[in-house]
Amino acid sequence: MQRTTLAAVIAGLFTLPVQAAEIPTLDEIVVSATRIPTPDVLAPYTSEVHTRRAIEQSGAATLYDYLAQHSSVQVLPSYGNKFAPKLDMRGYGIGDGYQNIAVTMDGRRMNNIDMVGQLIGSIPLADIERIEITKGSGSVLFGDGATAGSIQIVTRTHEGVSVQASAGNFGARNATVTAGLKNEKASFSASADTTSTDGYSDADITGHKDASSNRTWRGGLELRPVERLKLGLDLASTRINTRYVGALTQAEFNANPAQNSGNTYTPQIFESDLWHVRAGLDLTRNWGLSASHSQEDKLSEYLNGWGVANYDYSADDLALQYRGSAFDLTAGAQTFDGTRIGASNDTRKKNTGWFAQGQYRLGKTTLSAGARTENVEYTYTPNAGAALKADHDLTAWDVGVNQRLDDRLSLFANYNRAFQAPDIDRFFNFGGTFNSFINPAKSRTLNVGLNHITASNRLKLTVFRAEMEDEIYYFKQTWPLPSTNTNIDKSHKYGLELQDTWRVSEPFSVSLNYAYTRAIIDRENEGGGAYNGKDLPGVPRHGATLSLAYAINKASSLNLTHAWHSTAYAAEDFANTFTQKQAAYQSTDVAYRYRHNNLEWFASVENLFKHRNGMWIRDDAIYPVNFTRNWRLGMKATF
Repeated sequence: MQRTTLAAVIAGLFTLPVQAAEIPTLDEIVVSATRIPTPDVLAPYTSEVHTRRAIEQSGAATLYDYLAQHSSVQVLPSYGNKFAPKLDMRGYGIGDGYQNIAVTMDGRRMNNIDMVGQLIGSIPLADIERIEITKGSGSVLFGDGATAGSIQIVTRTHEGVSVQASAGNFGARNATVTAGLKNEKASFSASADTTSTDGYSDADITGHKDASSNRTWRGGLELRPVERLKLGLDLASTRINTRYVGALTQAEFNANPAQNSGNTYTPQIFESDLWHVRAGLDLTRNWGLSASHSQEDKLSEYLNGWGVANYDYSADDLALQYRGSAFDLTAGAQTFDGTRIGASNDTRKKNTGWFAQGQYRLGKTTLSAGARTENVEYTYTPNAGAALKADHDLTAWDVGVNQRLDDRLSLFANYNRAFQAPDIDRFFNFGGTFNSFINPAKSRTLNVGLNHITASNRLKLTVFRAEMEDEIYYFKQTWPLPSTNTNIDKSHKYGLELQDTWRVSEPFSVSLNYAYTRAIIDRENEGGGAYNGKDLPGVPRHGATLSLAYAINKASSLNLTHAWHSTAYAAEDFANTFTQKQAAYQSTDVAYRYRHNNLEWFASVENLFKHRNGMWIRDDAIYPVNFTRNWRLGMKATF
């Protein structure tokens, strides 16, 4: 009893008020970050899972909106682009944090080989069944870029037909159609989604606003020709048009964040075409084999003459699984081969990894261990001059334990080694000339936490510390001094994370997601000692999302959320000396839904109090983001 007292007291703070009343029931949550389905209370790692039910209740219109308002991930548009936004968790910075998170969709890697963010705008929210966020772990299965953790997006198979349309201010329009058929031998699922806005900032000097549009369609076919064999084919296409706004000074931002200030917005088109084939075979009752191959062709073109790039990506995954009564094992090989074809050079990054991950259950104890070895090969082929090559042999490993103390409480600990191999843009200076090959980043992260689960309350508490070597960043100097991509010699991060979902009563629930994070530069020679002991820029110490959901009756529901991130140093302020800081981010959203038979009406307001948010790069270089109050009205019909 003594070893559970402290944890029980903490959890009791959230559960005492409902113990005398009738206890509503929370949904059971199963995590699968190790490809081993496990109840989250038994997982030997930190997990954060968002179910389809939570997604539907949120009132969010896009995956960007949902992550920003309902998860622990810090999310900001990339200089106005919400389709490939900036992501951060665990203190890697809003500038480069997205490169330290492995993002997958149905197991397919979405990280790019250059500094373009993951294209989460290509995934309609209507297609998502579950979002699973794993922090400080995941490097064994996902390899390169999982230093902060992973975000795994699992899509759903549609049945029947649904049609949804909505419109709002600033010319916001959205239409989504889904359809699907399913039987014992086959299933077919398809969706089409179009989203656009006329822009939120004033027109630039050419008369154009920061308008954007996104058209995506996806289709999937799954066959079971025999009982033990499953075959699948997925197709997807995305077309994005967007314009990037220019920076404002502090005075301009304070006066009116929508103003143009004499800038010319940068237009970009982005296209992606993808096909993905997969197969699963049950060899015996305990053994199974899975294989998949995907091919993606992409185009990025800046219409102001900045350049055109074509991308050719291919990925393979082969895994052997064993599922026993007490022991599970997954082992296999993965490749990710990407080439960017530009005007002056072709640059290639190829990852080849071998991994094994096991989990053993002994009574109330769950043990896990895994290891990975990965070769990362680079090839730079200029139109004129000699080709250059480099490669790295990198390793990752993970060990964890979960101890179930009683029916409600479990403790877990996890120790993880991860790596991030540089993206190909890191080998170039700002002008496009070849810089040099730089070192991969390496991390060692310790997570210790507890789960306290009751019928009406789910509490997760984690503390962590990460030691870093060669963290990758851009060493910016005032022209004409040279700026370059390089490494922070030593750094560390630590913090505390709290998740709690409390079903207060049958119609009313509360969810809180809070993170305290510190990210410290221990030693960096490029700064001549000026960076030593400083905070990594772009990392707020505090971040929280609070959600209140109320079922007014069986037909209608109301959801109120608030997201907040505290101040931080501006993105380029490694010496912590700029006069202007990244201001605190705030947004309050409210959503209402009414259902009658097969029809559903919904209304939402984002940034209800019109908080002026922005992204501070340096003094008087502020990119306004999420600074308007946005409303949306819509209807959905299901057949």
